[in-house]
Amino acid sequence: MPQPSRLDDPLYASIAWRRYWRLMRGMAIFALTCIIVTLSILFYRHGLVSIHMYIATAGGVAFAVMLMAALMGLVFLSSGTGHDESIDDPVSKGMNPDDQ
Repeated sequence: MPQPSRLDDPLYASIAWRRYWRLMRGMAIFALTCIIVTLSILFYRHGLVSIHMYIATAGGVAFAVMLMAALMGLVFLSSGTGHDESIDDPVSKGMNPDDQ
């Protein structure tokens, strides 16, 4: 039988999700900084080549940084709230830690 997760409590869940979205806002600012630095280096090294290259570069940097932030933020949310420990894992129940 799975144990209840702390995310089942609406008050605790709202606090945890606020913390997650605060992390995402901070990472959006970091992503914007990365985009500005990347586009500055690109312009310094190659000049004004094509506006499409700059748009694609900005989109690629933003996508990569925000995807990394979203996935790692969900890992931290799941681990920090005890949600990982609340699952029922029938595979690991009979395993001895020395049998790896």
